[in-house]
Amino acid sequence: MISDRETRGMTVSRNAHRLVRIDRSSPRSVGHPVRTVVVGGGIAGVTAALLLAERGVEVTLVERDERLGGRLAAWPKRLADGSTQMVGHGFHAFFRQYYNWRNILRRIDPGLAFLRPAKHYPVVSRAWPDEDFGGLPGRPPWSLLALMARSPSLRMREMRGVDGPTSLALLRYSQARTYQEYDAMPAAEFLDRLAMPERARALLFDVFAHSFFNHAAEMSAAEMIMQFHFYFLRNAEGLDFDAPDDDYETAIWAPLSDRLRKLGVDIRTGAAVDRIEPGWTVPLTGGAQLRADHVVLATDPAAARGIVAASPVPPRLAADMATIRTTAPYAVSRIWTDRDVAPDRAVFSSVAREPLLDSVSLFHRLERGPAQWSRRTGGAVLELHAYAADAGIDAATATRDMWSQLTALWPETGGLRTIETDHRIGYDAPAFDVGSNATRPGVVTGAEGLYLAGDWVRMPFPCALMERSAASAALAVNAILDRHGVRPVQVYSVPPRGLLAGRRPR
Repeated sequence: MISDRETRGMTVSRNAHRLVRIDRSSPRSVGHPVRTVVVGGGIAGVTAALLLAERGVEVTLVERDERLGGRLAAWPKRLADGSTQMVGHGFHAFFRQYYNWRNILRRIDPGLAFLRPAKHYPVVSRAWPDEDFGGLPGRPPWSLLALMARSPSLRMREMRGVDGPTSLALLRYSQARTYQEYDAMPAAEFLDRLAMPERARALLFDVFAHSFFNHAAEMSAAEMIMQFHFYFLRNAEGLDFDAPDDDYETAIWAPLSDRLRKLGVDIRTGAAVDRIEPGWTVPLTGGAQLRADHVVLATDPAAARGIVAASPVPPRLAADMATIRTTAPYAVSRIWTDRDVAPDRAVFSSVAREPLLDSVSLFHRLERGPAQWSRRTGGAVLELHAYAADAGIDAATATRDMWSQLTALWPETGGLRTIETDHRIGYDAPAFDVGSNATRPGVVTGAEGLYLAGDWVRMPFPCALMERSAASAALAVNAILDRHGVRPVQVYSVPPRGLLAGRRPR
Protein backbone atom coordinates (compact mmCIF):
# COMPACT_ATOMS: atom_id res chain seq x y z
CA MET A 1 0.00 0.00 0.00
CA ILE A 2 1.26 3.51 -0.74
CA SER A 3 2.48 5.35 2.36
CA ASP A 4 2.26 9.02 3.29
CA ARG A 5 6.03 9.18 3.01
CA GLU A 6 5.90 7.91 -0.56
CA THR A 7 3.38 10.59 -1.57
CA ARG A 8 5.53 13.54 -0.52
CA GLY A 9 6.27 15.77 -3.48
CA MET A 10 3.35 14.29 -5.44
CA THR A 11 1.33 17.51 -5.35
CA VAL A 12 -0.48 18.87 -8.38
CA SER A 13 -0.32 22.44 -9.61
CA ARG A 14 -1.65 25.17 -7.33
CA ASN A 15 -3.96 26.04 -10.22
CA ALA A 16 -5.77 22.72 -9.98
CA HIS A 17 -9.42 22.91 -8.96
CA ARG A 18 -10.22 20.29 -6.27
CA LEU A 19 -13.52 18.52 -6.88
CA VAL A 20 -13.81 16.17 -3.90
CA ARG A 21 -14.45 17.06 -0.28
CA ILE A 22 -12.50 14.53 1.77
CA ASP A 23 -13.47 13.50 5.28
CA ARG A 24 -10.16 12.48 6.81
CA SER A 25 -11.92 10.76 9.68
CA SER A 26 -12.89 8.00 7.23
CA PRO A 27 -10.50 5.06 6.86
CA ARG A 28 -7.92 5.36 4.11
CA SER A 29 -8.07 1.71 3.08
CA VAL A 30 -10.58 -1.13 3.10
CA GLY A 31 -10.58 -3.33 6.18
CA HIS A 32 -12.13 -6.40 4.58
CA PRO A 33 -11.62 -8.36 1.34
CA VAL A 34 -12.81 -6.49 -1.75
CA ARG A 35 -12.14 -7.90 -5.22
CA THR A 36 -12.22 -5.79 -8.37
CA VAL A 37 -11.57 -6.78 -11.98
CA VAL A 38 -10.43 -3.96 -14.23
CA VAL A 39 -10.94 -4.74 -17.92
CA GLY A 40 -8.57 -2.73 -20.14
CA GLY A 41 -4.92 -1.87 -19.61
CA GLY A 42 -4.73 1.65 -21.02
CA ILE A 43 -4.59 4.88 -19.03
CA ALA A 44 -8.07 4.42 -17.56
CA GLY A 45 -7.57 0.80 -16.54
CA VAL A 46 -4.11 1.27 -15.06
CA THR A 47 -5.24 4.38 -13.19
CA ALA A 48 -8.20 2.51 -11.69
CA ALA A 49 -6.06 -0.51 -10.77
CA LEU A 50 -3.37 1.61 -9.16
CA LEU A 51 -5.69 3.80 -7.09
CA LEU A 52 -7.73 0.81 -5.90
CA ALA A 53 -4.66 -1.22 -4.98
CA GLU A 54 -3.27 1.70 -3.00
CA ARG A 55 -6.45 1.55 -0.90
CA GLY A 56 -6.14 -2.16 -0.16
CA VAL A 57 -8.49 -3.51 -2.84
CA GLU A 58 -7.56 -6.83 -4.44
CA VAL A 59 -7.25 -6.05 -8.17
CA THR A 60 -6.95 -8.16 -11.29
CA LEU A 61 -6.08 -6.10 -14.38
CA VAL A 62 -7.03 -7.77 -17.67
CA GLU A 63 -5.73 -6.57 -21.04
CA ARG A 64 -6.43 -8.28 -24.38
CA ASP A 65 -3.16 -7.12 -25.98
CA GLU A 66 0.23 -8.47 -25.02
CA ARG A 67 1.24 -5.19 -23.38
CA LEU A 68 -0.31 -2.36 -21.41
CA GLY A 69 -0.88 1.12 -22.78
CA GLY A 70 -3.91 1.20 -25.05
CA ARG A 71 -3.48 4.07 -27.52
CA LEU A 72 -0.41 5.09 -25.51
CA ALA A 73 1.27 1.70 -25.97
CA ALA A 74 4.70 1.23 -27.55
CA TRP A 75 6.25 -1.94 -28.95
CA PRO A 76 9.54 -2.94 -30.63
CA LYS A 77 10.21 -2.94 -34.37
CA ARG A 78 13.29 -4.57 -35.88
CA LEU A 79 14.88 -2.37 -38.56
CA ALA A 80 16.77 -3.66 -41.58
CA ASP A 81 20.07 -2.48 -40.06
CA GLY A 82 19.55 -4.87 -37.17
CA SER A 83 18.65 -2.26 -34.57
CA THR A 84 15.40 -2.28 -32.60
CA GLN A 85 13.23 0.81 -32.34
CA MET A 86 10.04 1.39 -30.35
CA VAL A 87 6.95 2.54 -32.25
CA GLY A 88 3.40 3.34 -31.22
CA HIS A 89 0.01 4.75 -32.10
CA GLY A 90 1.21 8.34 -32.45
CA PHE A 91 2.57 11.33 -30.57
CA HIS A 92 0.78 12.45 -27.38
CA ALA A 93 1.07 15.87 -25.77
CA PHE A 94 1.09 15.82 -21.96
CA PHE A 95 -0.59 19.15 -21.23
CA ARG A 96 0.02 20.61 -17.81
CA GLN A 97 -3.66 20.74 -16.89
CA TYR A 98 -3.77 16.94 -17.10
CA TYR A 99 -3.77 17.02 -13.31
CA ASN A 100 -5.18 13.55 -12.63
CA TRP A 101 -3.03 11.75 -15.21
CA ARG A 102 0.13 13.58 -14.16
CA ASN A 103 -0.64 12.69 -10.54
CA ILE A 104 -0.59 9.02 -11.54
CA LEU A 105 2.73 9.56 -13.32
CA ARG A 106 4.13 11.05 -10.11
CA ARG A 107 3.86 7.56 -8.61
CA ILE A 108 6.85 6.61 -10.78
CA ASP A 109 8.63 9.99 -10.79
CA PRO A 110 7.47 12.54 -8.19
CA GLY A 111 9.21 15.38 -10.02
CA LEU A 112 8.11 14.25 -13.50
CA ALA A 113 11.71 14.67 -14.60
CA PHE A 114 11.15 12.33 -17.56
CA LEU A 115 8.80 14.86 -19.18
CA ARG A 116 10.52 17.38 -21.44
CA PRO A 117 8.84 20.69 -22.29
CA ALA A 118 7.99 21.37 -25.91
CA LYS A 119 9.33 24.91 -26.10
CA HIS A 120 7.79 25.60 -29.48
CA TYR A 121 4.36 24.53 -30.70
CA PRO A 122 3.96 25.90 -34.22
CA VAL A 123 1.01 25.54 -36.55
CA VAL A 124 2.44 25.29 -40.06
CA SER A 125 0.68 25.88 -43.36
CA ARG A 126 1.70 26.29 -46.96
CA ALA A 127 -0.77 29.21 -47.18
CA TRP A 128 0.48 31.27 -44.22
CA PRO A 129 3.66 31.76 -42.17
CA ASP A 130 4.11 29.50 -39.16
CA GLU A 131 2.47 30.58 -35.90
CA ASP A 132 3.68 29.45 -32.49
CA PHE A 133 1.43 28.60 -29.52
CA GLY A 134 4.34 28.18 -27.11
CA GLY A 135 5.50 30.60 -24.44
CA LEU A 136 2.16 32.28 -23.75
CA PRO A 137 1.14 33.50 -20.28
CA GLY A 138 -0.62 30.90 -18.21
CA ARG A 139 -3.55 32.75 -16.70
CA PRO A 140 -6.70 33.19 -18.77
CA PRO A 141 -7.76 35.48 -20.29
CA TRP A 142 -4.19 36.83 -20.61
CA SER A 143 -3.08 33.77 -22.57
CA LEU A 144 -5.71 34.36 -25.25
CA LEU A 145 -5.10 38.12 -25.28
CA ALA A 146 -1.35 37.52 -25.70
CA LEU A 147 -2.03 35.11 -28.55
CA MET A 148 -4.25 37.70 -30.24
CA ALA A 149 -1.61 40.40 -29.75
CA ARG A 150 1.17 38.44 -31.44
CA SER A 151 -0.78 36.38 -33.99
CA PRO A 152 -1.28 37.85 -37.48
CA SER A 153 -4.31 35.57 -37.79
CA LEU A 154 -6.14 37.29 -34.94
CA ARG A 155 -5.78 41.01 -35.66
CA MET A 156 -8.59 43.01 -34.13
CA ARG A 157 -9.49 44.74 -37.39
CA GLU A 158 -10.03 41.34 -39.00
CA MET A 159 -11.99 39.98 -36.04
CA ARG A 160 -14.67 42.66 -36.14
CA GLY A 161 -16.96 40.45 -38.17
CA VAL A 162 -17.02 37.69 -35.55
CA ASP A 163 -20.53 37.06 -34.28
CA GLY A 164 -20.67 38.37 -30.70
CA PRO A 165 -23.50 36.24 -29.25
CA THR A 166 -21.98 33.05 -30.69
CA SER A 167 -18.51 33.87 -29.37
CA LEU A 168 -19.94 34.42 -25.89
CA ALA A 169 -20.91 30.75 -25.81
CA LEU A 170 -17.18 29.99 -25.53
CA LEU A 171 -16.82 32.23 -22.47
CA ARG A 172 -20.07 31.15 -20.82
CA TYR A 173 -19.37 27.44 -20.72
CA SER A 174 -21.36 25.54 -18.12
CA GLN A 175 -22.03 21.88 -18.55
CA ALA A 176 -25.82 21.85 -18.29
CA ARG A 177 -26.47 24.95 -20.36
CA THR A 178 -23.82 24.39 -23.01
CA TYR A 179 -24.84 20.82 -23.77
CA GLN A 180 -28.53 21.73 -23.70
CA GLU A 181 -28.04 24.50 -26.24
CA TYR A 182 -25.25 23.17 -28.47
CA ASP A 183 -25.06 19.38 -28.33
CA ALA A 184 -27.57 19.08 -31.18
CA MET A 185 -25.52 21.44 -33.38
CA PRO A 186 -22.55 20.31 -35.49
CA ALA A 187 -19.28 21.98 -34.59
CA ALA A 188 -18.93 23.08 -38.23
CA GLU A 189 -22.25 24.94 -38.03
CA PHE A 190 -21.16 26.65 -34.81
CA LEU A 191 -17.95 27.78 -36.52
CA ASP A 192 -19.92 29.04 -39.52
CA ARG A 193 -22.09 31.10 -37.17
CA LEU A 194 -19.00 32.35 -35.37
CA ALA A 195 -17.87 33.82 -38.71
CA MET A 196 -14.18 34.07 -37.87
CA PRO A 197 -11.77 35.00 -40.67
CA GLU A 198 -10.60 31.95 -42.59
CA ARG A 199 -7.05 32.08 -41.26
CA ALA A 200 -8.17 32.50 -37.64
CA ARG A 201 -10.63 29.64 -37.99
CA ALA A 202 -7.93 27.38 -39.39
CA LEU A 203 -5.51 28.30 -36.60
CA LEU A 204 -7.83 28.08 -33.61
CA PHE A 205 -10.55 25.64 -34.54
CA ASP A 206 -9.92 23.46 -37.57
CA VAL A 207 -6.58 22.21 -36.24
CA PHE A 208 -8.10 22.00 -32.76
CA ALA A 209 -11.17 19.93 -33.72
CA HIS A 210 -9.08 17.48 -35.76
CA SER A 211 -6.83 16.93 -32.75
CA PHE A 212 -9.74 15.07 -31.15
CA PHE A 213 -10.05 12.67 -34.09
CA ASN A 214 -13.47 14.04 -35.06
CA HIS A 215 -14.59 15.82 -38.22
CA ALA A 216 -16.16 19.18 -37.40
CA ALA A 217 -19.21 18.36 -39.54
CA GLU A 218 -19.98 15.34 -37.33
CA MET A 219 -18.76 16.54 -33.94
CA SER A 220 -21.04 18.05 -31.28
CA ALA A 221 -20.56 21.80 -30.97
CA ALA A 222 -21.02 21.45 -27.20
CA GLU A 223 -18.12 19.01 -27.03
CA MET A 224 -15.90 21.35 -29.01
CA ILE A 225 -16.87 24.30 -26.76
CA MET A 226 -16.03 22.21 -23.70
CA GLN A 227 -12.65 21.27 -25.10
CA PHE A 228 -11.90 24.88 -26.03
CA HIS A 229 -12.77 25.81 -22.44
CA PHE A 230 -10.50 23.06 -21.10
CA TYR A 231 -7.46 23.79 -23.28
CA PHE A 232 -7.65 27.55 -23.82
CA LEU A 233 -10.09 29.61 -21.84
CA ARG A 234 -9.89 28.22 -18.28
CA ASN A 235 -6.53 26.53 -18.31
CA ALA A 236 -4.17 28.47 -16.06
CA GLU A 237 -1.14 26.39 -17.09
CA GLY A 238 -0.69 28.03 -20.48
CA LEU A 239 -0.70 26.26 -23.83
CA ASP A 240 2.68 24.60 -23.39
CA PHE A 241 2.95 20.84 -23.02
CA ASP A 242 5.52 18.17 -22.27
CA ALA A 243 6.45 14.81 -23.76
CA PRO A 244 8.39 11.82 -22.36
CA ASP A 245 12.11 11.70 -23.08
CA ASP A 246 11.90 8.00 -23.91
CA ASP A 247 9.36 5.67 -25.47
CA TYR A 248 6.10 5.14 -23.60
CA GLU A 249 6.89 1.54 -22.66
CA THR A 250 10.22 2.44 -21.08
CA ALA A 251 9.19 5.74 -19.53
CA ILE A 252 5.65 4.90 -18.36
CA TRP A 253 4.29 1.37 -18.67
CA ALA A 254 7.25 -0.66 -17.41
CA PRO A 255 7.62 1.36 -14.19
CA LEU A 256 3.83 1.52 -13.67
CA SER A 257 3.64 -2.25 -14.14
CA ASP A 258 6.36 -2.70 -11.51
CA ARG A 259 4.44 -0.50 -9.11
CA LEU A 260 1.19 -2.37 -9.71
CA ARG A 261 2.83 -5.73 -9.05
CA LYS A 262 4.43 -4.43 -5.83
CA LEU A 263 0.92 -3.45 -4.72
CA GLY A 264 -0.27 -6.99 -5.39
CA VAL A 265 -2.14 -6.37 -8.66
CA ASP A 266 -2.55 -9.48 -10.81
CA ILE A 267 -1.77 -8.26 -14.36
CA ARG A 268 -3.02 -10.54 -17.13
CA THR A 269 -2.08 -9.49 -20.64
CA GLY A 270 -3.15 -11.38 -23.74
CA ALA A 271 -6.44 -12.10 -21.95
CA ALA A 272 -9.59 -11.02 -23.79
CA VAL A 273 -13.03 -10.46 -22.28
CA ASP A 274 -16.15 -10.92 -24.41
CA ARG A 275 -18.83 -10.53 -21.73
CA ILE A 276 -19.40 -10.15 -18.01
CA GLU A 277 -21.91 -11.92 -15.81
CA PRO A 278 -23.75 -10.21 -12.93
CA GLY A 279 -22.54 -11.16 -9.56
CA TRP A 280 -19.77 -10.49 -10.88
CA THR A 281 -18.03 -13.10 -13.01
CA VAL A 282 -15.62 -12.11 -15.77
CA PRO A 283 -14.98 -15.01 -18.19
CA LEU A 284 -11.72 -14.86 -20.13
CA THR A 285 -11.52 -16.26 -23.65
CA GLY A 286 -9.04 -18.92 -22.53
CA GLY A 287 -11.60 -20.41 -20.15
CA ALA A 288 -10.60 -18.85 -16.83
CA GLN A 289 -13.29 -17.10 -14.79
CA LEU A 290 -12.62 -14.21 -12.44
CA ARG A 291 -14.95 -13.50 -9.53
CA ALA A 292 -15.27 -9.92 -8.33
CA ASP A 293 -17.32 -7.60 -6.16
CA HIS A 294 -16.82 -4.80 -8.68
CA VAL A 295 -15.90 -4.50 -12.36
CA VAL A 296 -14.41 -1.42 -14.02
CA LEU A 297 -14.86 -1.60 -17.79
CA ALA A 298 -12.02 0.55 -19.14
CA THR A 299 -11.56 -0.58 -22.73
CA ASP A 300 -11.79 1.39 -25.97
CA PRO A 301 -15.37 2.35 -26.94
CA ALA A 302 -15.95 -0.41 -29.50
CA ALA A 303 -14.76 -3.15 -27.14
CA ALA A 304 -16.85 -1.77 -24.28
CA ARG A 305 -19.91 -1.63 -26.51
CA GLY A 306 -19.39 -5.23 -27.58
CA ILE A 307 -18.89 -6.49 -24.03
CA VAL A 308 -22.03 -4.76 -22.76
CA ALA A 309 -24.06 -5.99 -25.75
CA ALA A 310 -23.11 -9.58 -24.91
CA SER A 311 -23.82 -9.21 -21.18
CA PRO A 312 -27.05 -9.28 -19.15
CA VAL A 313 -27.15 -5.64 -18.02
CA PRO A 314 -30.03 -3.21 -17.37
CA PRO A 315 -31.87 -2.23 -20.59
CA ARG A 316 -31.05 1.47 -20.20
CA LEU A 317 -27.32 0.78 -20.03
CA ALA A 318 -27.52 -1.57 -23.01
CA ALA A 319 -29.40 1.05 -25.04
CA ASP A 320 -27.01 3.85 -24.12
CA MET A 321 -23.91 1.78 -24.86
CA ALA A 322 -25.32 0.84 -28.25
CA THR A 323 -25.03 4.52 -29.24
CA ILE A 324 -21.30 4.70 -28.44
CA ARG A 325 -19.13 4.48 -31.54
CA THR A 326 -15.64 5.13 -32.76
CA THR A 327 -14.89 8.09 -34.99
CA ALA A 328 -12.89 8.48 -38.19
CA PRO A 329 -9.75 6.34 -38.53
CA TYR A 330 -6.38 7.89 -37.76
CA ALA A 331 -3.16 7.22 -39.64
CA VAL A 332 0.33 7.04 -38.13
CA SER A 333 3.53 6.78 -40.19
CA ARG A 334 6.96 6.50 -38.54
CA ILE A 335 9.67 7.18 -41.13
CA TRP A 336 13.45 6.74 -40.82
CA THR A 337 15.44 8.85 -43.31
CA ASP A 338 19.05 9.06 -44.43
CA ARG A 339 19.52 12.72 -43.38
CA ASP A 340 18.02 15.20 -40.95
CA VAL A 341 15.49 17.96 -41.52
CA ALA A 342 16.34 21.62 -40.97
CA PRO A 343 17.78 22.26 -37.49
CA ASP A 344 15.16 24.89 -36.60
CA ARG A 345 12.20 22.54 -37.00
CA ALA A 346 10.17 22.10 -33.82
CA VAL A 347 9.89 18.71 -32.12
CA PHE A 348 6.12 18.86 -32.72
CA SER A 349 4.23 20.86 -35.34
CA SER A 350 0.51 21.00 -36.06
CA VAL A 351 -0.47 21.29 -39.71
CA ALA A 352 -3.30 23.43 -41.04
CA ARG A 353 -5.39 22.92 -44.16
CA GLU A 354 -3.69 19.89 -45.66
CA PRO A 355 -5.95 17.15 -47.05
CA LEU A 356 -4.60 14.48 -44.69
CA LEU A 357 -1.52 15.50 -42.70
CA ASP A 358 -2.33 16.94 -39.24
CA SER A 359 0.99 16.85 -37.38
CA VAL A 360 4.71 16.16 -37.68
CA SER A 361 6.84 14.90 -34.77
CA LEU A 362 10.64 14.61 -34.71
CA PHE A 363 11.28 11.66 -32.43
CA HIS A 364 15.07 11.77 -32.89
CA ARG A 365 15.00 15.12 -31.09
CA LEU A 366 12.76 13.84 -28.33
CA GLU A 367 13.26 10.20 -27.32
CA ARG A 368 16.49 8.43 -26.38
CA GLY A 369 16.20 5.46 -28.75
CA PRO A 370 15.60 7.47 -31.95
CA ALA A 371 18.23 10.01 -30.84
CA GLN A 372 20.84 7.26 -30.56
CA TRP A 373 19.88 5.91 -33.99
CA SER A 374 20.15 9.41 -35.45
CA ARG A 375 23.60 10.01 -33.96
CA ARG A 376 24.82 6.69 -35.33
CA THR A 377 23.42 7.07 -38.85
CA GLY A 378 23.05 10.82 -39.39
CA GLY A 379 19.39 10.28 -40.25
CA ALA A 380 16.09 11.47 -38.81
CA VAL A 381 13.05 9.73 -37.30
CA LEU A 382 9.85 11.51 -38.27
CA GLU A 383 6.27 10.65 -37.44
CA LEU A 384 3.37 11.86 -39.58
CA HIS A 385 -0.10 11.73 -38.11
CA ALA A 386 -3.56 12.16 -39.63
CA TYR A 387 -6.13 12.50 -36.87
CA ALA A 388 -9.33 12.12 -38.88
CA ALA A 389 -8.77 10.28 -42.15
CA ASP A 390 -11.39 9.08 -44.62
CA ALA A 391 -12.98 5.68 -44.08
CA GLY A 392 -11.29 2.90 -45.99
CA ILE A 393 -7.87 4.53 -46.26
CA ASP A 394 -4.93 2.11 -46.22
CA ALA A 395 -1.68 2.69 -44.37
CA ALA A 396 0.65 2.72 -47.39
CA THR A 397 -1.48 5.29 -49.22
CA ALA A 398 -1.69 7.44 -46.10
CA THR A 399 2.10 7.37 -45.74
CA ARG A 400 2.63 8.37 -49.38
CA ASP A 401 0.08 11.20 -49.27
CA MET A 402 1.24 12.62 -45.93
CA TRP A 403 4.87 12.58 -47.07
CA SER A 404 3.91 14.41 -50.26
CA GLN A 405 2.11 17.05 -48.21
CA LEU A 406 5.10 17.38 -45.88
CA THR A 407 7.47 18.08 -48.77
CA ALA A 408 5.26 21.02 -49.74
CA LEU A 409 5.54 22.38 -46.19
CA TRP A 410 9.19 21.55 -45.48
CA PRO A 411 11.05 21.67 -48.83
CA GLU A 412 14.18 19.98 -47.47
CA THR A 413 12.25 16.74 -46.92
CA GLY A 414 11.94 16.34 -50.69
CA GLY A 415 15.63 15.43 -50.81
CA LEU A 416 15.52 12.86 -48.02
CA ARG A 417 15.67 9.15 -48.76
CA THR A 418 13.40 6.84 -46.79
CA ILE A 419 15.29 3.99 -45.12
CA GLU A 420 12.45 2.36 -43.20
CA THR A 421 8.76 2.93 -42.47
CA ASP A 422 6.26 1.70 -39.93
CA HIS A 423 2.66 2.66 -40.59
CA ARG A 424 -0.77 1.78 -39.29
CA ILE A 425 -4.40 2.84 -39.31
CA GLY A 426 -6.22 3.08 -35.96
CA TYR A 427 -9.94 2.65 -35.44
CA ASP A 428 -10.30 3.05 -31.68
CA ALA A 429 -10.79 6.79 -31.06
CA PRO A 430 -14.17 7.80 -29.59
CA ALA A 431 -16.76 9.73 -31.57
CA PHE A 432 -18.48 12.74 -30.04
CA ASP A 433 -21.33 12.90 -32.49
CA VAL A 434 -23.99 15.58 -32.67
CA GLY A 435 -26.52 14.90 -29.91
CA SER A 436 -24.51 12.06 -28.39
CA ASN A 437 -24.19 13.53 -24.89
CA ALA A 438 -27.84 12.74 -24.13
CA THR A 439 -27.22 8.99 -24.33
CA ARG A 440 -23.51 8.84 -23.45
CA PRO A 441 -23.19 6.72 -20.30
CA GLY A 442 -21.34 8.05 -17.29
CA VAL A 443 -19.04 6.30 -14.84
CA VAL A 444 -21.85 4.89 -12.70
CA THR A 445 -23.95 2.58 -14.84
CA GLY A 446 -27.08 1.60 -12.96
CA ALA A 447 -25.79 -1.98 -12.82
CA GLU A 448 -24.68 -2.39 -9.23
CA GLY A 449 -20.93 -2.85 -9.04
CA LEU A 450 -20.25 -2.09 -12.72
CA TYR A 451 -18.41 1.11 -13.65
CA LEU A 452 -17.13 2.65 -16.87
CA ALA A 453 -13.88 4.54 -17.47
CA GLY A 454 -12.21 5.91 -20.57
CA ASP A 455 -11.88 8.92 -22.83
CA TRP A 456 -15.37 8.21 -24.26
CA VAL A 457 -17.33 8.31 -20.97
CA ARG A 458 -19.62 11.27 -20.13
CA MET A 459 -17.96 13.36 -17.44
CA PRO A 460 -19.39 15.90 -14.97
CA PHE A 461 -16.53 18.37 -15.46
CA PRO A 462 -14.37 19.48 -18.41
CA CYS A 463 -11.58 17.13 -19.49
CA ALA A 464 -10.41 15.38 -22.64
CA LEU A 465 -8.13 12.70 -24.12
CA MET A 466 -5.61 11.23 -21.65
CA GLU A 467 -6.97 13.33 -18.81
CA ARG A 468 -10.53 12.16 -19.44
CA SER A 469 -9.31 8.57 -19.17
CA ALA A 470 -7.53 9.15 -15.86
CA ALA A 471 -10.27 11.34 -14.37
CA SER A 472 -13.06 8.91 -15.22
CA ALA A 473 -11.04 6.11 -13.63
CA ALA A 474 -10.63 8.17 -10.46
CA LEU A 475 -14.41 8.68 -10.33
CA ALA A 476 -14.95 4.93 -10.72
CA VAL A 477 -12.50 4.28 -7.89
CA ASN A 478 -14.31 6.76 -5.65
CA ALA A 479 -17.65 5.09 -6.36
CA ILE A 480 -16.17 1.76 -5.23
CA LEU A 481 -14.48 3.24 -2.16
CA ASP A 482 -17.72 4.95 -1.17
CA ARG A 483 -19.50 1.57 -1.17
CA HIS A 484 -17.03 0.42 1.47
CA GLY A 485 -16.90 3.57 3.59
CA VAL A 486 -13.36 4.44 2.53
CA ARG A 487 -11.96 7.93 2.03
CA PRO A 488 -12.05 8.99 -1.66
CA VAL A 489 -9.10 10.01 -3.78
CA GLN A 490 -8.92 13.66 -4.76
CA VAL A 491 -10.01 14.53 -8.29
CA TYR A 492 -8.85 17.68 -10.06
CA SER A 493 -10.00 19.89 -12.91
CA VAL A 494 -9.64 23.28 -14.46
CA PRO A 495 -12.38 25.64 -13.20
CA PRO A 496 -15.57 23.97 -14.38
CA ARG A 497 -17.36 27.14 -15.48
CA GLY A 498 -16.47 29.75 -18.08
CA LEU A 499 -15.12 33.21 -17.38
CA LEU A 500 -18.54 34.76 -18.03
CA ALA A 501 -20.73 31.87 -16.89
CA GLY A 502 -21.59 33.41 -13.51
CA ARG A 503 -21.49 31.61 -10.22
CA ARG A 504 -24.84 29.85 -10.23
CA PRO A 505 -24.88 26.49 -12.07
CA ARG A 506 -27.23 26.47 -15.02
